[in-house]
Amino acid sequence: MSRKLTVALPLLISLVFAAGMLVQKLFSPVEYVRMTPKNAKMTRIMELIADEYMEDVDIDSLTEEMLPLLFEKLDPHSLYISANDYQDMMDPIMGSFEGIGVQFNIQNDTIVVVQVIHGGPSEKLHIQSGDRIVTVNDSVVAGNGITNEKTIKLLKGPKGSKVRVGIKRADIADLLSFEITRDAVPITSIDAAYMADETTGYVAISRFSQNTIDEFLSAVSKLRTKNMKNIIVDLRDNGGGLLFAAVNLANEFLKAGDTIVYTQGKKSKPEYYVAEGDGSCGDLNLAVLIDENSASASEIFAGAIQDNGRGLVVGRRSFGKGVVNEDFQLNDKSVVRLSIKKFYTPSGRCIQKPYNGNIDDYEKELLNRYAHGELNFADSVIFPDSLKFTTRTGKTVYGGGGIMPDVFVPIDSSTFSDSYLKIMNSGLVYDFAFAFSEKNRSILQFTEPHDMYKMLTKAITMGKIEQYAKEHAKTSLLLDKSAPRSEIQRVETLARCYVIRDVYGDSAFYEMYNADDETIKKALDSFKNKN
Repeated sequence: MSRKLTVALPLLISLVFAAGMLVQKLFSPVEYVRMTPKNAKMTRIMELIADEYMEDVDIDSLTEEMLPLLFEKLDPHSLYISANDYQDMMDPIMGSFEGIGVQFNIQNDTIVVVQVIHGGPSEKLHIQSGDRIVTVNDSVVAGNGITNEKTIKLLKGPKGSKVRVGIKRADIADLLSFEITRDAVPITSIDAAYMADETTGYVAISRFSQNTIDEFLSAVSKLRTKNMKNIIVDLRDNGGGLLFAAVNLANEFLKAGDTIVYTQGKKSKPEYYVAEGDGSCGDLNLAVLIDENSASASEIFAGAIQDNGRGLVVGRRSFGKGVVNEDFQLNDKSVVRLSIKKFYTPSGRCIQKPYNGNIDDYEKELLNRYAHGELNFADSVIFPDSLKFTTRTGKTVYGGGGIMPDVFVPIDSSTFSDSYLKIMNSGLVYDFAFAFSEKNRSILQFTEPHDMYKMLTKAITMGKIEQYAKEHAKTSLLLDKSAPRSEIQRVETLARCYVIRDVYGDSAFYEMYNADDETIKKALDSFKNKN
């Protein structure tokens, strides 16, 4: 059965990644399920524990702990979501949350505004990056053990509610007072959009949310004004999201009648999602970047492009999540997310990797890939012939464990010193960069990112970072004197890019940081070879 893109799905379908990764949700009313006495064994057991057990037991708490274990026995993508966790899981996929609209960090026991979110209520009041939130609703929050969790509870809240904050701003002696009316704050799904070379646009998508297609089309429109002929869609580390968002993105590239994906369950006939042929990107050469953390909706898009021969897939084998989930909300607002279908790429392959009923084994599968050498050598990946499929262009592809790229790019296998790893995992580089940008913000904001980076090559050196570490009693985080020049350059580059992000945001950060990215270079080479 063919289904047009504009037809709303009748039920809530979500594509869920592995435990610990991004929860993915389709925007549609959830189906309510009432418990019935059809099978009363579990109810009777809980009654016995409540009535007869030798000590008092919190049955509600016990139930919350038992339910996740129950769903682990089904498959790794069916799960129970408590009512308290549900909204937080929804926010990134719905594309917004309700709050004051800032990204923050805790620095020296103080809430520091790292970035003001465009379109949020804090931007309208001209709150700035670098501002320190000292009081919330007249209560002092600085210097008393403030945490990320406490900050979120203080600043996040329903639309229309108000919160008073006292802010310390550099070079201003008095505390600034703001009354912020909380509102819907957009969460963007596109991290970066810029020109990677004279004719190639680059767009990094972090998740497939309700707003992804609009954000993508806006980015494409701007890049076309800069002579874009090719486009790189970066889905590395994209854990997935909404099925319809992936379908709509594929529709922008495929011809009318091209199959994008189809789904099927034990009680349903195949449902086909087919391109309408009205996409805006049919004239662009395309490369899709994936890695072992690209899952779900990312694999739908990559599979549609690969199976239709529309562009090149570059990187490493994707995660391998090929099931479709439906959400059922219980009376207490908690949610049962159940795998009800599998999805298939246009060639007919299901890319869901095997599951033996042990969630620990499933979560360690990516580590096993590394141990077996797969992330370094393409020929270490072995697919059984029983899972062989042929695309419409005659290319051989395989199911049973992710999307294998057309162009393989090994993971960076550099061996780093212990002191380098300690620095990179400590937050020292980030803290240094934030302090540097705060001190020089009035100068930096008048410099374009490329020019700023050139200036920072002289202003930010390993010596300056080490001096900062000594001043803040972090001498244990210094590089060994024998550290190779390559490690020093990596630390310096990251510090300079962090400064650029503090001033210009994520897109400028990625534009500078990606300059030496091998996967992007492979994609750029593919366009040159094609031309």
